Amino acid sequence: MTQYEAIIGLETHIQLNTQTKIFCGCKADSWDDAPNTNICPVCSGLPGSLPVPNAAVVAKAVRLAKAMQADIQAESYFDRKNYFYPDLPKGYQITQYDKSIATGGHMDVPMPDGSTRRVGIHKLHMEEDAGKTRNEKGRRLIDFNRCGVPLIEMVTGPDLRSADEAAEYLIRLRQLLRWLDISEADMEKAHLRTDANVSIRVRGETHLNTKTEIKNVNSIESLRAAVEKEIARQIQAYEAGERIEAWTLDWDENAQTLRKMRSKETEADYRYFKDPDLLAVRLEPAWLEGVLADFPELPLARRARFIEQYGLPEYDANILTSERSLSDYFEAAAAAYAGDVKRVSNWMMNDVLKLLNERGLEAGQLKLRPEQLAEIIQLVDANTINTPTGKSLLEKVQDSGHSPQEIVAAEGLSQVSDSGALRELAEKIIASSPDNVEKYRAGKDSLIGWFVGQLMRESQGKADPNAARAILEELLKG
Repeated sequence: MTQYEAIIGLETHIQLNTQTKIFCGCKADSWDDAPNTNICPVCSGLPGSLPVPNAAVVAKAVRLAKAMQADIQAESYFDRKNYFYPDLPKGYQITQYDKSIATGGHMDVPMPDGSTRRVGIHKLHMEEDAGKTRNEKGRRLIDFNRCGVPLIEMVTGPDLRSADEAAEYLIRLRQLLRWLDISEADMEKAHLRTDANVSIRVRGETHLNTKTEIKNVNSIESLRAAVEKEIARQIQAYEAGERIEAWTLDWDENAQTLRKMRSKETEADYRYFKDPDLLAVRLEPAWLEGVLADFPELPLARRARFIEQYGLPEYDANILTSERSLSDYFEAAAAAYAGDVKRVSNWMMNDVLKLLNERGLEAGQLKLRPEQLAEIIQLVDANTINTPTGKSLLEKVQDSGHSPQEIVAAEGLSQVSDSGALRELAEKIIASSPDNVEKYRAGKDSLIGWFVGQLMRESQGKADPNAARAILEELLKG
């Protein structure tokens, strides 16, 4: 690859998380539903049916365009894209072609090596999805449930230079879609689908060579693997003097191979024209202002602010801005704690995330409120409870809904720091463990951890571990 560079652009189809489809009242997300149960005359293409645009689709498209710093168009149109396929019942797809909801824009994508790649947005438009075809026992089965599901198609410029960069762009896009509550962006459920356009050229050249298109990529790792395979294939063909042809390639996930599907269509093949059943989409200034009134701080901007404002390491900031409700939770806990923010970050990264993963929850679904997390950390800081008790309090508050102070009082969880009580427990443990005492005094210093553990167990986890260790060391040396 040192002699060549890859030129990659991605076409993403984003399924919006609206309740209903783009031009009718049928349920939009029917992933788990029986085939052909969420259809009507409009989305199944019956003669005489008329589409009615869904305003929620337009609103979500506007919010994504704003996030991409694209130019939102006050007036746009729907067009018909004509092609014939069994799961396209009308014989055309309603989309936007020459006057779409937004133009231009870009996303700045941080790369693992610390650099930033600016990825331009060539197209951003609304459209409807087609149905789903499945071959089974020699028969072709068609499910129209997905017909009319609202999509945003977004096409990047040829700005990515490796499979890793393509994967990183998709990771950041998926994060953004969830952050804005535009899409669930679950690739396994086809909420986010991507095709990759790939070509190569000798490093230092500026022209674009013939590209191929990779389809049916259903995960970020599949995208990475498929693009790497195609780059290697094109380099091999180029060095063998073979011509690269504009093929559409199918990615076989099981075999991890690419195979030719067909020659690529051109835009002329689709015979676009304005849809006569749909009026122009006109965005009134007052409506547009309302849609964007609660537009949030975006994840990359918040990540940069966490590093600058709170002094967080980049690793912490990356994780704490990976999901919007987690980011909001952290900021609320940090404000309530009013101390070293890194302390809150450590509890979030080590303990709150563990709780979320074990319970299958998002931060916004926790009964444990941010101010209660701050209260638990403050109780540990004040030596009212020890750290293990504090960690167990997270689950107790989550399960009961009671405040940390109430639980500490009701269960008698306050830390035992009284030297007399700790000394009594330590003497009991030493008297009952002569073999380990002998080993410790013979030079096996690591056994101090075992003695502390025994004392913590005897105190039901309430002992101050530092005080306990000091007393044990004193008695064992005697």
